[in-house]
Amino acid sequence: LGQARGIALLVPAQFGLRVAEYAPNKIKKTVVGVGHASKEQIQHMVKMQLPGADVSKADAADALAIAICHAHHHKYAELTLARTGS
Repeated sequence: LGQARGIALLVPAQFGLRVAEYAPNKIKKTVVGVGHASKEQIQHMVKMQLPGADVSKADAADALAIAICHAHHHKYAELTLARTGS
């Protein structure tokens, strides 16, 4: 698993792409509001935030939850950088 993670981080870096990582509890807290949310709660909240999305499979809901988390935190990070000038 460590080797696969290394490759997953190396390849985008070779092309100058940034990679973001989020702990499962951070994703759940961002999407549901609770860090220990169940799969069903994640599916429900993803469906609420993205009404046209097909979240009938837990993997799809998880992927969309990660995207929602990234959009939220990436936007916040960019606003913070803009304010500090860093």
